Amino acid sequence: MPTKLARFTSRVVSLAQKAVVGTPKPALRRGEDGYADWVIVSIHGLKTYLDLPYRRLLDVLYEMPQISRILGLEPTELPDYSTVCSRMQELKMSIWRRLLQLSAELHDTGEIQAIDATGFDRRGASRRYAKRTNYTFSAVKTTVLVDCDTSTILDIHCSMKRPHDTQIGEQVLTRNLDRIETITADKGYDWDELRGNLREAGVRPVIKHREFSSLDAAHNARLDDETYHRRSVVESVIRTLKRRFGDTLRARTWFGQFRELALKAAVKNIEAALSR
Repeated sequence: MPTKLARFTSRVVSLAQKAVVGTPKPALRRGEDGYADWVIVSIHGLKTYLDLPYRRLLDVLYEMPQISRILGLEPTELPDYSTVCSRMQELKMSIWRRLLQLSAELHDTGEIQAIDATGFDRRGASRRYAKRTNYTFSAVKTTVLVDCDTSTILDIHCSMKRPHDTQIGEQVLTRNLDRIETITADKGYDWDELRGNLREAGVRPVIKHREFSSLDAAHNARLDDETYHRRSVVESVIRTLKRRFGDTLRARTWFGQFRELALKAAVKNIEAALSR
């Protein structure tokens, strides 16, 4: 029976090949093409799964020919660590988002979803980058959309600013309307326009009201408590994500941090699918 590592590698290779645009290229083409995008994505998946630095990861893969061959490479054909590192930044964000989406599709999701935000610490960016982007916060605001039945991460959003939860919530929920039936969230997402848009799309919002009046208190009194408290699942998923992969992002740029977060979420989903 294949090891869990072999099964993870096979699964991440399969998803990476689907995530790239068009027909997947051969793993390696000498000359201009070099390593296929799906190979680079797969190696980054292994790096996250094994929690190894680039050099150590390639050393380990060199000693594990059965794993490198799942990547379509002989050990002597493995890329240099610097190639793996630089290519991650070159690949479009859409590939990493698609990888996360495909990993979520490994699970049969339920009727209730939840959304919440947290902060991931970041390593210090260069002064030049921070000044150019007005990037002054020490944590990356990260919004996570999960399925409450399976704890699957459906989507993830990160921001180097601190926009209000309703702004990010509208963006994340709108692009996932076809995957949501009932959404539960705390009062940080209290916005009547958002509720109205969700209802028009056939989504049931169970979102706490901020209590500025007796009417708001009445709305909260009528809230479906059992459904609302399912939002504890997203809090649990966030804790699990930080416990498994740490709460500090290694990438120094916003687009690098997005890739890192999306990849961690995808790996978490794949791990959960293998454990079923």
